[in-house]
Amino acid sequence: MELKIGDKAPEFETTDQNGNPVKLSNYKGKKVILYFYPKDDTPGCTAQACNLRDNYSELQQQGYEVLGVSTDSEESHQKFISKFSLPFKLLADTDQQIVNKYGVWQEKNMYGRKYMGTMRYTFVIDENGVIEDIITKVKTAEHTQQLLKK
Repeated sequence: MELKIGDKAPEFETTDQNGNPVKLSNYKGKKVILYFYPKDDTPGCTAQACNLRDNYSELQQQGYEVLGVSTDSEESHQKFISKFSLPFKLLADTDQQIVNKYGVWQEKNMYGRKYMGTMRYTFVIDENGVIEDIITKVKTAEHTQQLLKK
């Protein structure tokens, strides 16, 4: 299933970096930036997370909550947050339920080797849980600018 702008964002339930339960429906009435990234503490993912961190107050002023999702563990997320002082939640999707619901678990190709992995996609979800924007060509160091260009 391929999601598109105007679709209802799929509900999910998982845990954040501290093991606290998180559901998308907890954010009803708020705008959510749900960003998917391949792996904690790798160059592109760090650039993206730090760009969101550096512009977090502006995103909050615009009414956005930021949630990062990868298939890494809670412990990995804790280290990533601690190392780079990330102010937003990172969600653990170790069983790949969320990446599959959002269609971001796809075949990738690196140096001729094919494997399954998380695509770097961002979904902007409105207050009613409807997908307002999907960014599939994320510029890691300029991600906030991509989000606020609307």
